[in-house]
Amino acid sequence: MRVLGVDPGLTRCGLGVVEGSPGRPLSLVATGVVRTPSDGDLGVRLVQVERQVDDWLERYAPDAVAVERVFSQHNVRTVMGTAQAGAVAVLCAARRGLPVALHTPSEVKAAVTGNGRAGKAQVGAMVTRVLRLAEPPRPADAADALALAICHVWRGSAQSRLTAAVAGDRARRSAS
Repeated sequence: MRVLGVDPGLTRCGLGVVEGSPGRPLSLVATGVVRTPSDGDLGVRLVQVERQVDDWLERYAPDAVAVERVFSQHNVRTVMGTAQAGAVAVLCAARRGLPVALHTPSEVKAAVTGNGRAGKAQVGAMVTRVLRLAEPPRPADAADALALAICHVWRGSAQSRLTAAVAGDRARRSAS
């Protein structure tokens, strides 16, 4: 399974692609950050994010996309930019018919480090270890995007099987 992780942000949007399956070693395919100027026009910035996400989807052909679920912060302006960039990533994936999963920051941290309150340094260290890298990906947005992809490989396939089983159970009950 190949997963594109997206750590959404309007100034820095982290992108990371990993490949593998649960219980098997994962490998790094690519990582990077889309940067837009903080003083730029909102529409132009969103188009820049869209073009880069589309380019990554074309270039790396992931099987799924994992995007960080926006959570409430004190800074409404930051939340809005994050939500807008995340929506662009979801839209790009949906255009291609790719499944999209939203993972909360604490869910990602728990999956990768075992601690839902882990700091950025811990997440970076575990991403480095899991992907067998020489050093942590920089900036932190890139490491966070890879952590999202890792989380989805490890948890997403199990969640998909659970959802399918529940749907099948419901269908059997309604047919009876």
